[in-house]
Amino acid sequence: MSIETPCIAVCFIDPTSKLCLGCGRTLPEIARWPRMTSAERLETMAQLGDRMDAAGIERIPPKLKAPPPTV
Repeated sequence: MSIETPCIAVCFIDPTSKLCLGCGRTLPEIARWPRMTSAERLETMAQLGDRMDAAGIERIPPKLKAPPPTV
């Protein structure tokens, strides 16, 4: 079972806003993430874009996965 996550593996907390520059979550949210319900995670993720915009944090696009090699 996979857990919904906004993590893009760019983990650095902005000292002013206290938000992760990669996903926009706070440290307490990141720590609690595995114990949140799916509804709580989805609600939090819905707020992240506006939260990052309000803090003046430019969103970093998620890394694209390389396509599987062709044989």
